[in-house]
Amino acid sequence: MSDGLEVLVVDDEARLADLFAAWLQGEWAVETAYDGEEALEKMTDSVEVVLLDRRMPGLSGDEVLEQIRERGYDSRVVMVTAVDPDFDIIEMGFDDYLVKPVSRDELAEMVDDVAGRSDYESDIQEYYALVSKKALLESEKADRELADNEEYQELRNHIDDLERRVDETVSSMSSHDDFVGAFQDLQSEN
Repeated sequence: MSDGLEVLVVDDEARLADLFAAWLQGEWAVETAYDGEEALEKMTDSVEVVLLDRRMPGLSGDEVLEQIRERGYDSRVVMVTAVDPDFDIIEMGFDDYLVKPVSRDELAEMVDDVAGRSDYESDIQEYYALVSKKALLESEKADRELADNEEYQELRNHIDDLERRVDETVSSMSSHDDFVGAFQDLQSEN
């Protein structure tokens, strides 16, 4: 699954946070925090996924999420909460939402999915940067020069590899991700 992926589980119900951590421990490096302040203390750039309860005394999950985004952490945040989603979620900067109770499989699948989105996004960013360089070279250089240039050929191969990886990631994302279906619909229209 993931090598060295760090997950931070934040829930004021210590037994539940510990249970979630135990469920994930075999596959990921897991930290727990039992309130919002502790969560922010434990946030580092290496935390890739945060599982965050919304209703906590002191700093609420919503406030912790806001702080994570304001501080510029590039972590995926999944709200794992008993609070049914309402229209207030539209403005919130989380990546996904699970309503408690959740099963071990649901939790593990969610961590996998949102972590996969991070890889996907960085692959997409790299892909577009390289395609842009390729297009620039093609507009400035003659076909003969491009054909003879080893670095250009490596660039093309790297772009092809990235394209394959992105396609594989899209097809491997689970069916619960509605945005994948929407993305695929958009791709087929273009």
